[in-house]
Amino acid sequence: MIRLQVLSAGAAQGVVSALAKQAGYEISGSFGAVGAMREKLLAGEPADLIILTQALIAGLAAGGQVLPDSRADLGTVRTGVAVRAGDPAPDITSPDGLRAALLAAGAIYFPDPEKATAGIHFVQVLEALGIRQQVAQRLRAYPNGATAMRELAGSRAAGPIGCTQITEILNTAGVTLAGPLPTKFELATVYSAAVCARASDAAAARRFIALLTSDTTRELRRRAGFEF
Repeated sequence: MIRLQVLSAGAAQGVVSALAKQAGYEISGSFGAVGAMREKLLAGEPADLIILTQALIAGLAAGGQVLPDSRADLGTVRTGVAVRAGDPAPDITSPDGLRAALLAAGAIYFPDPEKATAGIHFVQVLEALGIRQQVAQRLRAYPNGATAMRELAGSRAAGPIGCTQITEILNTAGVTLAGPLPTKFELATVYSAAVCARASDAAAARRFIALLTSDTTRELRRRAGFEF
């Protein structure tokens, strides 16, 4: 069994876990908001590889925290809207539809508005819609999208709704994808992987990244919510 220590965006958790199981890797480490994962690496937390947004990986490469020649892209993930499984999915294809759905929701679940890509963007969407103050008492922020979606799944609120990366929605039992954010508010994020400069097994990390980003795992990533 090959063991790897990973720091990863929550958006990639489903595909990383599935591939590790298929390929015989034992993965340990953390999955969560990209800002929090970056902070862990910079604080010295051991890791063989890291998966963040393309922009953050580029910054770490420039700073010498990851090996520049090891960088590879997994694909693009859009930010979407989720509802509790069994609840009717609102029409969120237009800004007006999204606004109405959020105003009608008994609780609104989303990831960290300061460190998570989707959380930061969602707060900007609320501002653009002009409803942030109106829904403030119903906002439920969590450290990452996976936790937010699990809380949505178990919510007892009337008609709860959530927003995070589509991969995290698809990877959570008890929630259903209503659709991506309307085109006006669309957020499409490219995620990349890289070997950490202080990796204890850089060779194994390179092999895992090569498999994770290869054509042979393209369908696995597509089912998990990545686009190409």
